[in-house]
Amino acid sequence: MSYEIGRDALNLRWTERVARAEYVDNWEVVRHFTGKDPRQDGGAWAEFYDAIHVDFIWHTDDGPGGWGHAGRTTNMGHAVYMEDGSDFKAMVPSPFRNSGEVLAFSAVAEYGRPDMKGLVAYYEQCYQSLRAAHPNQVVTGGFYNTVVSGAIQAFGWEMLLEAAGDDPDRFGEDVLGSIFELTMHYATAWAQTSIDFYMCHDDMVWTQGPFMNPTFYRKYVFPRYQELWAMLHAAGKKVLFTSDGKFDMFIDELVEAGADGLCFEPDNDLELLVRKCGQTHALIGGADCRTLTFGTKADIEKEMRWVLDVTKNCPGFMFATGNHFPANIPLENALHYFELIDTLGRRDRAG
Repeated sequence: MSYEIGRDALNLRWTERVARAEYVDNWEVVRHFTGKDPRQDGGAWAEFYDAIHVDFIWHTDDGPGGWGHAGRTTNMGHAVYMEDGSDFKAMVPSPFRNSGEVLAFSAVAEYGRPDMKGLVAYYEQCYQSLRAAHPNQVVTGGFYNTVVSGAIQAFGWEMLLEAAGDDPDRFGEDVLGSIFELTMHYATAWAQTSIDFYMCHDDMVWTQGPFMNPTFYRKYVFPRYQELWAMLHAAGKKVLFTSDGKFDMFIDELVEAGADGLCFEPDNDLELLVRKCGQTHALIGGADCRTLTFGTKADIEKEMRWVLDVTKNCPGFMFATGNHFPANIPLENALHYFELIDTLGRRDRAG
C-alpha cells in the first residue's frame, strides 16, 4: 500500500493514513529495525523504509559525475553530522578571486552539456534502479543545483553575495541565466524519462528568509522556475519544490510559478502554508528534529498532534521530519515518534 499511498497523497487524493517521508541519517534506528548496518548492506534501507511505513523517497541527480565535475566549483565544508564522522569535509576556498570573475562566468561554457540521448538513458536507468530497490515507495527524479544552489556550489557564499551586490542585474541575467540554461538541459532529459514526479531543489533562502532583495527573486528566480516547470508539466510530470530555510513569504510566487507541491523545513509557517495552499498542493514536512533530539516524549507528542491537527483537511499532506533525521536523535525518542505517527496518522476518512 505504501506506493499507492504516496502516489495518492501527491495527487491530492485522501488516503487511509497520513503519507510519510523521512530523510534518515540515523543508522542506529536502521539497525534497530533491520538488524543490518546500512553502510554494509544496501538492502537495509528498503527494509527500514518498509518497517516505518515510508511512502516517498526524495531524490535528485545532477547527472554523470555530478554538478561541475568538469569545471570550477567550491566546497564550503561540512561539519560532523553522521554517526562515524565520515561526512566531515574541510572547506575549499572559492576558485573565483573577485566578483568580476563571477560576473564573467558561464555555466554552459564552464561545465559543458552532455549528449541528450545519453543523458536520458542515464536518468532512465537511474530511476529504474531506484524503483527496483524501493518498489514500495514513490521515487522522484530531479535536479539539485537549479538556480541559486548552482551559484552557491560554483562560487561559495562570499563570492556569490559580492557579485550579486556589485551588479545584481548582470548577476541575475547572465550568471544565473547560464546556470538555468544548464539546468533546463538536464531537466529536459528527466522530462523524457518515465518519472511521474520531479523534485526541483534550490536553496534560494536561508533560515531567516531571503538573503537577497525579494525583488531580485521575483525578477530573476521565479520566472525561471515558471519556465522550467511549464516544460515539465507539458511532459506530464508533477513538480515538487524544495528549499532549505524559510521561504513561506514566497508561497504565492511558487504557486503561481506552477509548483504542485512544497517540501519544507519547520522554520516555515505551517499554518500559513495550509491556509494558502493546503487544499490545492502537496505539503511535505511538519516535524522538527530539534524536538526529537532534545525534547521529552510529551514534547514530541504535543508537536505531532499539533501538526496533524493543522493539516487535518489537507489531502496532500505528507508527514516528515522536515530538517532531516540526524544521528543524535536518541533511539528511545525515535521509536516513540514512529509509534505515534502510526497511531495518530490514521484517518477517519479516505476517498
